[in-house]
Amino acid sequence: MTLGIIASSIALTDGFAQTPRPPRIDIDVPAQPLLAALAELSRETGISIGTEGSLPLTRANTVHGHITVGDALSRMLAGSGLAARHVGPTAWRIERMIAKPLSDKWMAPALQSAVSEIIDPAPIIVTATKRDIALLRLPRALSIVQIGTLQGRDPGTGTAGVAEATEGLAMTALGPGRNRMFLRGVADSPFNGDSQSTVAIMLDDTRLTYSAPDPDLRLVDIERVELLKGPQGSLYGSGALGGVYHIVTHRAVIDETSATASAGVSTVSGGGTGYSGTAVANIPLLASRAALRTVVYFAQEPGWIDTGPRRNTNRLGLLGGRMALGVETSGGWRADLTGQFQLLEAKDSQYVYASGARTRPAQQQEPHDNDLSHFSSRIAGRVGAADLVLASGVTWHEVRDSLDATIGADSFGLLDPALLIDTRRYRLWDSEAHLAGHWGLASWLIGVSHIQARQHVERTLVGISTTQLAIENSRRVASDSAVFADITVPVGSSLDIEAGARLFRGVISDSRATGGATDAGELRKTGLTPSIALSWHPGSDNLLFVRYGSASRQGGLENNSGRQPKHFAGDELATLEAGWRQLSSGGRVVDISSYFTWWDDMQSDELLPNGITRTRNAGRAQIIGLEGAVDQPLGNGWKFTAGATVQDARLVRNNLGTELRDRRLPVIPQYTIRGSMEKTFRVTNTTGAVKFGLRYLGPARLSFDPALDRPMGRVLDSRIEVHFDLHGWTWGIVAENIQNGHDDSFAFGNTLRAATMSQYIPQQPRELSLTLACHF
Repeated sequence: MTLGIIASSIALTDGFAQTPRPPRIDIDVPAQPLLAALAELSRETGISIGTEGSLPLTRANTVHGHITVGDALSRMLAGSGLAARHVGPTAWRIERMIAKPLSDKWMAPALQSAVSEIIDPAPIIVTATKRDIALLRLPRALSIVQIGTLQGRDPGTGTAGVAEATEGLAMTALGPGRNRMFLRGVADSPFNGDSQSTVAIMLDDTRLTYSAPDPDLRLVDIERVELLKGPQGSLYGSGALGGVYHIVTHRAVIDETSATASAGVSTVSGGGTGYSGTAVANIPLLASRAALRTVVYFAQEPGWIDTGPRRNTNRLGLLGGRMALGVETSGGWRADLTGQFQLLEAKDSQYVYASGARTRPAQQQEPHDNDLSHFSSRIAGRVGAADLVLASGVTWHEVRDSLDATIGADSFGLLDPALLIDTRRYRLWDSEAHLAGHWGLASWLIGVSHIQARQHVERTLVGISTTQLAIENSRRVASDSAVFADITVPVGSSLDIEAGARLFRGVISDSRATGGATDAGELRKTGLTPSIALSWHPGSDNLLFVRYGSASRQGGLENNSGRQPKHFAGDELATLEAGWRQLSSGGRVVDISSYFTWWDDMQSDELLPNGITRTRNAGRAQIIGLEGAVDQPLGNGWKFTAGATVQDARLVRNNLGTELRDRRLPVIPQYTIRGSMEKTFRVTNTTGAVKFGLRYLGPARLSFDPALDRPMGRVLDSRIEVHFDLHGWTWGIVAENIQNGHDDSFAFGNTLRAATMSQYIPQQPRELSLTLACHF
């Protein structure tokens, strides 16, 4: 997966034309901002023009002549990356274009890359900002990962693949469904405690998680992933301290009938074998007014850790799917209903007790279940001169872990401890309404939102004799209601000022039963998270910006091991950043940014001596970083991509009560470097691509606690990909960890043994996979 710019050309459809020959009329619209040009065209011709989301801040071409409305729109939008579609007798709809292959809907990435070298790319449009904004008009740091055709048919494509292709995204490595993700060095703890995540995970317009670990939603039939880096509290509110991980799905296409299928096999050096499959279908309904898109995927991923006499114990099973219904009306409104589920089951954990090893002594099996169901609805359309979006989503998420308790569980008082069962149930309801429009040359956004998150945690110790002991039973209900606004105002011909703010009211209620005692408490907080940015456009392909952003999290009830109940405070974070972005007509993309972050009352999940986590305020942290990326076509089908991050993230005021010799924040590598070279080719009727990439993670550490801290990082990842089309089939061959390295990617696995036994999670051994896909 790489940052991609897909070439496009204007496509005009006239499916609702009432006469064989549309009438020609005199039209005269001068070059001006696009919104003003469309308003003038509507006034001259009497048509209505709708769009979904805000239009990009770009200028329309001059239109003059005795022509049809369709021709006028085609000329006006040429080169903008937008297309006009006839949706009624006098109604037109402006849409972002989807790249169309030259001769085959199932064109290989190689051919797409070759085409992009000879056709000027369409503007990259970002949607994570709740408005459709061209990348060169967006004054904030972000990365966009386009999911290629073959990657989008591979159930193995997940969060780790996005991290490998971007700067600033770090993860723990407990295993799929157990990991935490961090952006821009905003890392509070390696442990999966009760605190809210520092990265907001979004599926289209609604949140997928609140305080749960990353579910590792596989990116099957996904268009792209957008990473907004740095605090996004002015738009997203609580829990967006590090940024936003925004998954953009392929929506149901109203006028297209298509189906694709894929199958794959994989094998791991010294480990097991696996297999996978996907199926995607798009079916129009109701006379081109509605469509249904269905996605199903499954995988059995090979294991590679041997536990005593049991081999390859950490194998993983996966089943998921999505169903999306889209309905359009002649007035330019669209409704989308989406249901997503994913069931993930790891048979065992993947840590060992010796650095570089892939075997460990016999112990209790430690399975992991991560089951997620998500339902969302979205209605969007034009209200007067503004765009209205109503979105609501509900998530049911259950995470269950089993840990070997034969060592480290003596303090609980059970005579023959065998397993510690940790069960977490999350329920999340996220609703929002926002309105966006233009006022002259200024663009604006206003909205209201409400989030309610419930979590129920049960920890039970099970003995060898099946005796059970309840360790903890806690519940938390968090709600956040807010109003927010954002406005961008041009100042002269090349300067823009953007300002935004979110006013919120948060309530969090906790109850916890531990050791026969029950604690309860409630916290309320009202606050404001502002942002402001100044951007300069010295040319049509350059952007320089400075931005201030902020975000916060609510506090809660601290797990104080049966002592007097105590609350931890909410934390607040702010970042000042500066950046330069260039998108040249030849396809070169350059993105460089620096940032300075201060983080007050930082919340951190720490591990108690009995292996249970609690959340407390660690102090004040400071993060300084620099990151850059370049994507450079070299001609003759060659393309070079590189990126690097250097950051210093540390605690500058310590409230932990323990002397710290190492104040670095956990998990975050001090630097990362990545690079790749790709060559596209054509042999007779076969098109293809070969790509080789390397990524190095610098040194990192595990925990603030000196008794638990371990060095981590210094990991080299390698990958080679070959894709080609042959006789109507698309083939993909991928080799990962080519050198079969044994570097330790993480230094933790079992909370009960962390204080007494060193633990390591090695790299997955060399893996070879083959994927075959076809389009019907």
